Amino acid sequence: MQNQQILQAQQQVVPVSRQAGCEGIVLLENRDSVLPLKCGETVSLFGRCQIDTYRSGTGSGGAVNVPYAVNALTGLRANPSVVVNEELIKIYEAWIAEHPFNDGGGGWASEPWFQQEMELEESIVKQAASHSDKAIIFIGRTAGEDQDNADEAGSYRLTECEVAMCEKVGAHFDNVIVVLNVTNIMDMSWLETVKNNQSIKAVLYSWAAGMEAGHSLADVLSGDVSPSGRLTDTIAYQLSDYPSSENFGRKDCNVYAEDIYVGYRYFETFNPQAVQYEFGAGLSYTTFERQLVSFGVEGSGIDRVLHFDIEVTNTGDLFSSKEVVQLYVEAPQGQLGKPARQLAGFSKTEVLGPAESTIVSISVPIQLLASYDDSGVTGHRNSYVLEAGLYRFHVGGSVRHAKCIPATFELEQRLITQQLSEALAPVTAFDRLKPAGLKADGTYESSYEPVPLRSICLEQRITADLPKTYEITGDIGIKLNDVKAGKATLESFISQLSPEQLAIITRGEGMCSPKVTPGTAAAFGGVSNCLFKLGIPVAAAADGPSGIRMDSGHKASQVPIGTLLGCTWNRELNEQLFYLIGEELQANQIDTLLGPGINIHRHPLNGRNFEYFSEDVLITGMMAAAQVVGLKKAGVTGTIKHFAANDQEMARMDVDSVISQRALREIHLKPFEIAVKQGGATTIMTSYNPVNGHWAASNYDLNTTILRNEWGYTGILMTDWWAKMNDPVNAGKEDKANTSFMIRSQNDLYMVVENDGALRNAMGDNTLEALRKGELTIGELQRSAMNICRFILDAPVMKRPLKAYEPIKTYAARNEISCADIVNIEEEIKLETEINTRVTVKVTEDGIYQCSGLIRYDRDSLAQSSCSLALNGVFSMSLPVNGTDGKPVTVEGLQVKLTAGFYEIDIDFVKKGLVLESLIFNKQS
Repeated sequence: MQNQQILQAQQQVVPVSRQAGCEGIVLLENRDSVLPLKCGETVSLFGRCQIDTYRSGTGSGGAVNVPYAVNALTGLRANPSVVVNEELIKIYEAWIAEHPFNDGGGGWASEPWFQQEMELEESIVKQAASHSDKAIIFIGRTAGEDQDNADEAGSYRLTECEVAMCEKVGAHFDNVIVVLNVTNIMDMSWLETVKNNQSIKAVLYSWAAGMEAGHSLADVLSGDVSPSGRLTDTIAYQLSDYPSSENFGRKDCNVYAEDIYVGYRYFETFNPQAVQYEFGAGLSYTTFERQLVSFGVEGSGIDRVLHFDIEVTNTGDLFSSKEVVQLYVEAPQGQLGKPARQLAGFSKTEVLGPAESTIVSISVPIQLLASYDDSGVTGHRNSYVLEAGLYRFHVGGSVRHAKCIPATFELEQRLITQQLSEALAPVTAFDRLKPAGLKADGTYESSYEPVPLRSICLEQRITADLPKTYEITGDIGIKLNDVKAGKATLESFISQLSPEQLAIITRGEGMCSPKVTPGTAAAFGGVSNCLFKLGIPVAAAADGPSGIRMDSGHKASQVPIGTLLGCTWNRELNEQLFYLIGEELQANQIDTLLGPGINIHRHPLNGRNFEYFSEDVLITGMMAAAQVVGLKKAGVTGTIKHFAANDQEMARMDVDSVISQRALREIHLKPFEIAVKQGGATTIMTSYNPVNGHWAASNYDLNTTILRNEWGYTGILMTDWWAKMNDPVNAGKEDKANTSFMIRSQNDLYMVVENDGALRNAMGDNTLEALRKGELTIGELQRSAMNICRFILDAPVMKRPLKAYEPIKTYAARNEISCADIVNIEEEIKLETEINTRVTVKVTEDGIYQCSGLIRYDRDSLAQSSCSLALNGVFSMSLPVNGTDGKPVTVEGLQVKLTAGFYEIDIDFVKKGLVLESLIFNKQS
């Protein structure tokens, strides 16, 4: 029954994922209307990514075991309007057979960011041109966790072979289309310098669109769907033009000297001539006009809302399409300084036929237009301020081409929208960017000012806000279900827990915990018998955000990457898609998806940008809120991550993000605030990195002062996997064992200790030691336990029958088997293998056997890999491992109950990289 539910859920995802793939494709060039392809035209496909199409990035955000994947070639072949040059395809298929896809050995983050490309002989291109009308060139790139992109060929830039491909194809074809099957924006300056560039008529980003990628691309290229995606990032001519380039990639501290001027906020204010393709850019197969039809102001004071009604008309006569309406504000510079333009609202129309019109309504709360004064220059330090002056608005197809509309909002005197307190201020001095004088061309001179540094006493703040301690009663018979039914309070329930139990509940177990759905990222809640007896079930978390990662080998849907989904500019579609992913989570009995990722695209080289949406905070926050709402409608939730300022992979565990309060609040925290307040997010994952000296997992101002006290968040806060923490007051040395600092900062849950490690404190954390020394209070532990249980009370696991974990499962033997090479189960099964293997064993005596594997994995401790075991065709267990630096370690599996007879053990290397040296089954007495 469950398998049918999973299959049904996957089938429902398919058409919506395909639609999302279409709507996120961004068409940047289309000279001479070379697209869409005309019926009957033959097209030649160049580049191996027509076959080896990237469907996601690497690492935890992309490692989904899919039931199938449609590459670009398959998608184009399946479209009846497209005719492909089959003779050229045969050449590529033969070459790829001899030059297979390089997965870097399949290990964690080991896949290279590009693949070797076939060098084109002139004769091949000439022959293809004689049989084709147009050419499509595929350029492919991936990226992912634990490694940033590089400003070099094969990463951010084209390789010599790719440049040669473009030049040779352009020499023989008059109509060339370039498809960028990539996970992030890349250098585009070559379009203006490559030989024969006049032949390149169309350029589009197809991104990485999940398992339906090929169909989505074919839908757009054929004209079945008009492209409606718009860039959510600025593409500059030179990488050095991005204002964060000077500090990005450092290993010690990453200084955010650009402050709030990220992406288009910088370029439109200071350096527009550096932009090749502006934020919001994208073409359709038709044209649109936009006209303001009404403007009004509702409410009073700081609660005023501006309402814009904009008529959108399809002015073409051939194609139907959707259009994105982009509304930008031009705020007065005032004393704080502002970006020249800032996205204030957006909406996407339904499909409009030729000459068809619709009215789009956009509402903008004036509080959204406020700026944060962290210096007191306005006389209102630590406040959101609307400075006096005229607020103008612009509507158009991109930030550059938006035109001023007759709708203005004027303030005669400044308005304080929110009075807050200093929080998360930097302790390292630096100067930040600020506009100075207005130049003749309408841009601003650059100036710099010192950032305000921390002035408050964290120790006093924490001490003054310590939570109430509830007297420990011991078990008085209250079960968690009694709280759910309203028969008891959560406080009275938690009061039953001993200090040891309180410490246990703050530890998650994984990866691949056998207590929850196989292969998922973590189990948390009732992970020990003493907690389970109180009626606390075990909840499951699975990696995302582009689908459910299960390292057991079980299959799941993979949807487009976050950048593509951002480029749809379609909140409703994102909500619908993640409602369906939520249904799939429910079918797999998983309570939260570890996503969406909502860090800002501060720099194009960040390896994990593919998981995130945009350089813009409003797009990011709104898309995150939509996905969380969709998941919640399905009864599950998403864990928004990584909180906060996690925007480079280089030294991601250690590099200090040094940021002003203003930049934090207006840029790097704002998407999380939107997801919490508008999306109702109830789970958040903190980041690996320190923020202004304090590691995020133990950063009191981040996790308590801002998130909980200011935003009113009452949900669960978990660490990233194997995170480090340092003192929330004195900062200093960080360590994984510093869980007392985590709890004091109200990060509730440490992810993760090894399976069955929560009860025995396998990691040796200092929670109970700090309690004994008086460095932590019972009340603080109780507070985190209540946050965890509050989440579980609303999670799907609470609605399922409370079922005790069965550590020992029984597997049936076969009486006979046709295999010449049979090993006795009690002998060491020597394997020395890293490929899928089957071994046959004989069990001579009924009994319980403890399985373990001797495994080595030549990567560091953050790398992850696993293999799974099936006994006579029935999934049994996963053997997960972190990098061992190449040294063999023993990985404990499960105990299994076996009857006398024969067993085929199928070993599946779900996530490659590890070497399984041997398996041992020890019979238990």
